[in-house]
Amino acid sequence: MEAGYVTTPFGRRPMTLGMLASQKLTREIEPDKSVDKWKIYRALCEAKPLLGVTDRALAVLNALLSFYPKNDLCEDNGLVVFPSNAQLSLRSHGMAEQTIRRHLAALVEAGLLIRKDSPNGKRYARRGMEGEVSDAFGFSLAPLLSRAEEIEHLAGTVVAERLHIQQLRERISLCRRDIAKLIETAVAEQLGGDWQAIYLGFRSLIEDLPRFPTTAALENLLDELVILRDDIVIQLEMQLKTQKQSGNPYQNERHIQNSNPESYSDLEPSFETKQGATTVDKPDLTTVPMVGKPVVSVGGRQSGRRKAAERDAGAISEARGDLKSFPLGLVLQACPQIIDYGPGGAIGSWRDLLSAAVVVRTMLNVSPSAYQDACLAMGPENAATVMACILERGGHINSAGGYLRDLTRRTEKEQFAIGPMLMSLVRANAPTGRRTG
Repeated sequence: MEAGYVTTPFGRRPMTLGMLASQKLTREIEPDKSVDKWKIYRALCEAKPLLGVTDRALAVLNALLSFYPKNDLCEDNGLVVFPSNAQLSLRSHGMAEQTIRRHLAALVEAGLLIRKDSPNGKRYARRGMEGEVSDAFGFSLAPLLSRAEEIEHLAGTVVAERLHIQQLRERISLCRRDIAKLIETAVAEQLGGDWQAIYLGFRSLIEDLPRFPTTAALENLLDELVILRDDIVIQLEMQLKTQKQSGNPYQNERHIQNSNPESYSDLEPSFETKQGATTVDKPDLTTVPMVGKPVVSVGGRQSGRRKAAERDAGAISEARGDLKSFPLGLVLQACPQIIDYGPGGAIGSWRDLLSAAVVVRTMLNVSPSAYQDACLAMGPENAATVMACILERGGHINSAGGYLRDLTRRTEKEQFAIGPMLMSLVRANAPTGRRTG
């Protein structure tokens, strides 16, 4: 454009300071400056969120660029294109002329085009004697040339932001996978800790994320997930360190002795019976005395069964050592019947539960050797938890001893976890309204 020359729009279109600023900027273009028109167009497509233009407006700009005869935008080749709206409609995939006019106005307002209107508002070019264009009226592409560096910088910013968001989402996905797997491992290994509460907190973090999150929201979520993952790893490492310090539990197997020399194996049928085998020797749990009733004290002194139960529980606990298990409150919530067999009809500690489990073991005709094997394989607390579950499901189990031995074998083969059985009983004992709601 000519130095000091200002063009105003035709007709009722108003002149704005933005138009004046765009025209002033184009007068500062270096004489030898040029830029590839399709390269700058691709940069515009990347930077459109920051420029405030739509994809439909960029489609119209693409049609305008197709009318520019050269690939490089420069002042020597001229910077004004003058197609009619009908021609623009054809190269804009049949876009309506009224829509084209609206998007052209948006491009002018965004400072990407300059109107160079003729005296009558028509778009045309005057040619010299040799056919060269001496003057043209239409749309000047000079702003694309003058703002090339700015547009490329904005495009780089958008690309970097998109890459940053992509990396944030990838790291969030990795953290989510790590946390879910670590919690699953802790539950499967029956490690101590309120893993259900940790999992619910983890899910709340994910569900609170909006459908279209901002970069700040993703960064905050990632920070919280990293902290949660680190806390879980610390807990698991502490559990691992505790297990290493406690040594191999099978080294203490020979120290667990049966205080009763009489063998009870003949009272305990196998969990699996062959076809055609007689079931005369199978104990009927419905005839076992005092099932579901507490063991009472006589004359202020505990019965011999209660003393033997506490003695056996103490021996097992000392031989095996403390192992992490599910929270005592969760066990009692899943298996409330075991509470009746605790000292004084109550259970306030794991030692009380161990004593109650030995009493239940005796009444369900589970041999001491079967229970001791379960303690070795699972740990005393977990074995007591299994006995509580067996008592709770007594109506569905034909042979408590055989069932316990089968669970022990599956535990040794790492094919059994108490968690699902315990949570099933929790749901079964929940109020009806909560289960159905």
